[in-house]
Amino acid sequence: MTTSLTSKLDSGRMGFAPTQWTVVLAAGRDDPTRAREALARLCEAYWYPLYAYVRRCGHSPEDAQDLVQEFFAQLLAHNWVARADQRKGRFRSFLLMVFNRFLTKEREKARTLKRGGRISLVPLRWDTAETRYAQEPAETQTPDQVFEKHWALALLQNVLKRLRQDYAQDGKGALFEKLEPSLVGPRETQPYASLAAELNMSEGSVKVAVCRLRERYRDCLRDEISQTVSSSAEVDIELRHLFRVLARG
Repeated sequence: MTTSLTSKLDSGRMGFAPTQWTVVLAAGRDDPTRAREALARLCEAYWYPLYAYVRRCGHSPEDAQDLVQEFFAQLLAHNWVARADQRKGRFRSFLLMVFNRFLTKEREKARTLKRGGRISLVPLRWDTAETRYAQEPAETQTPDQVFEKHWALALLQNVLKRLRQDYAQDGKGALFEKLEPSLVGPRETQPYASLAAELNMSEGSVKVAVCRLRERYRDCLRDEISQTVSSSAEVDIELRHLFRVLARG
């Protein structure tokens, strides 16, 4: 029987279990290979905010792709993470800080690199980058605000992906697809009666299923955030920041 997401998270609530970013911080100096693998997974999940950031800074799509790809290549090759201050252990903050330093050095070099000549150490979805960026609203947000907005959206997308996979493993993939819209909006506006008819369930059973989904979503959201900070105390702080960023639109 597949262990549910809630059970998986419950097992780690008594302490702050090792996460991707804590592994990176702990292993960056002593075990570069392990740190590099964990960092690559984080970069693969959160590369697009950097792309949107550098596009909003005025770079062309081609230059933005080159810059982000070259940045990740150097980040991994030179183990820049070993310089991370563990007392300020948010991956989001670390990534943008190091990226800005990289951009400054690139401007100082003022050199031209041919596209396609770099080695990609992290598989990134360049085919979707500009399509996603084309959906950006008018340029009323600063590059930093664009970065934070897409960081928040990427995090929520990862949460939904994990939930979808978990429900599918439990043989409840169809149930998740029907209930996913109920994660948005107040409970009183949810079409429980129509969902019950579609799912051949009682309305009461649908309400219970939605309640469980929302609980699992909250648990998964906190766990996803914990992957990008270095202590349990930072989870609530980062969660509040996430909501503020999303509220800005």
